[in-house]
Amino acid sequence: MTLTHEWSTRANCQGSADALFVEGAAQKRARQVCLGCSVRAQCLAEALDNRIEWGVWGGMTERERRHLLRVRSDVGSWASVLLGESAPHGA
Repeated sequence: MTLTHEWSTRANCQGSADALFVEGAAQKRARQVCLGCSVRAQCLAEALDNRIEWGVWGGMTERERRHLLRVRSDVGSWASVLLGESAPHGA
């Protein structure tokens, strides 16, 4: 599956996304790519709203995202929370 969004072309990891789908200690290095990325919030919102389970997205590992989704199960739209975007009608 390939997700292509306008914001992804501006991501620090653009062209090296495979390096972000790692396990264990390598995730710490992968997260460094996200620091200072201009689209970090969009990336994280994408992963949270779509329940993407693998890789580092928006500077968070899958374990961190699962925890956040568990403790903030009340959030219906992470794009709304992180980016101030309105949820789609009917959501």
